[in-house]
Amino acid sequence: MKKILALTLLGTALATPAHAAPSISAQSIIVNPVPSPVNVRVWTDRDSSGAGTPDYLPGEKIRLYTSVAQDAYVYLFNVDPAGQVDLILPNRYQGGGNFLKAGSVKVFPGAGDGFTFDIAAPYGVNKVLALASRTPLNIDDIASFKNQQGSFATVSVQGQGQLAQALSIVVTPVPQNTWDSATAFYRVAARSVPLSVQPAPVRPVPVQPAPVRPVPGAVMPWGDAREWNAMDARTNLREVHDEYAARLRTEGYVLVKSTQNRNEIRSEFRSAQGGKAVLRVRHTGSRILVTVEHERSERD
Repeated sequence: MKKILALTLLGTALATPAHAAPSISAQSIIVNPVPSPVNVRVWTDRDSSGAGTPDYLPGEKIRLYTSVAQDAYVYLFNVDPAGQVDLILPNRYQGGGNFLKAGSVKVFPGAGDGFTFDIAAPYGVNKVLALASRTPLNIDDIASFKNQQGSFATVSVQGQGQLAQALSIVVTPVPQNTWDSATAFYRVAARSVPLSVQPAPVRPVPVQPAPVRPVPGAVMPWGDAREWNAMDARTNLREVHDEYAARLRTEGYVLVKSTQNRNEIRSEFRSAQGGKAVLRVRHTGSRILVTVEHERSERD
């Protein structure tokens, strides 16, 4: 298991300082080589060791697992290749509590949560960070549930460097034998077309997985409109994007490309009949503007 936040056991007043300041490596990882009795672990459903970097294709589903050797509060973060940081645990779903009993294993998403964690671009390696503490940690400067309607917290830091700096401040006052951390990795991969037909692209060209069959009788809010817009009161771009992407998949669309920056996510979809759809979610003031554009084929 690769460690991102290890720890030093608290020594006596005569031997060591009360709290040795956490150090941050050149790779933006908080490092302290002394093991912790909390012994948190984190892994994916395709690598139970937690030491590998399994591949997932856009549209596939992933489950994350974490466990502790002592009763602890677990904070689970995901950092994607573009630097987007999401707080996975705690959340406001049915199974979103972050207190784990010693020896127990928690899975995200849980069976009673009523949603799936679907893989989407950007392509590259994602880092999952599990931080466990015997006592609750104050992460208000990192993430908070500002929107009472949202199920996930709004994260105020970007990139693993900012996250590492912020967490080093959070754990500094905590007794060093009462917290631990671990990391797991997974890669959002794209299949490339065969070299014999590939016109030397700069980056691999993603191939669509088998499309989802449309649900008969499903009514979508955009109907037959060429362009549809709506305002959403939530603040989490990823949460809003994934909800509308799921609706497009219900219509038989498959995600082929997605880009994201701090204020916008733009995703392109294709259908088996040749139709195209573009989903854009972007911050507009204190709300999110959702836009769906359709370019249906003659076969739709």
